[in-house]
Amino acid sequence: MTISTGSTPRHRIRDLIRQANGMARYVPQDVVTLAARVFPAMVFWQSARTKVDGFSIKDSTYFLFEHVYALPLIPPAQAAVLATIAEHVLPVLLILGLFARFSALGLLLMTAVIQIFVFPEAWVTHGLWAAALLVTLAHGPGRLSLDYPLKLDTGKATASRESPM
Repeated sequence: MTISTGSTPRHRIRDLIRQANGMARYVPQDVVTLAARVFPAMVFWQSARTKVDGFSIKDSTYFLFEHVYALPLIPPAQAAVLATIAEHVLPVLLILGLFARFSALGLLLMTAVIQIFVFPEAWVTHGLWAAALLVTLAHGPGRLSLDYPLKLDTGKATASRESPM
């Protein structure tokens, strides 16, 4: 690590900060994409496990969807079943990196529903989930995924990096 001998302490501090920031390029992208998949997936998986007893949806899950979550436009029993299935399937696919962008999108939509209709006061938590899921959606699951060897996703971002201006 070489620190330039800028003319002022301000320049030396700036150069030191730049070099410290430059160290971030040594964090492997595959570690970033893996973490962005695993951590939000585990939140949903753990939630899913509280909704079932073996292969049956608990009565308490139906109660919550009827009295606490109360989503508009969808009957509570149907919402309970759909959410329970999605919370079991999508996190597993996301961790495996199989259909990862689809899984991230599904969990991102669930996050939006939870934020808007169920727990709007928990926006910080939901924002953290969304940020991680957006990494997968925008950049793909990376090489540490099943999508990569199956050539289902190259790991390249779908959006153009070029500015429209």
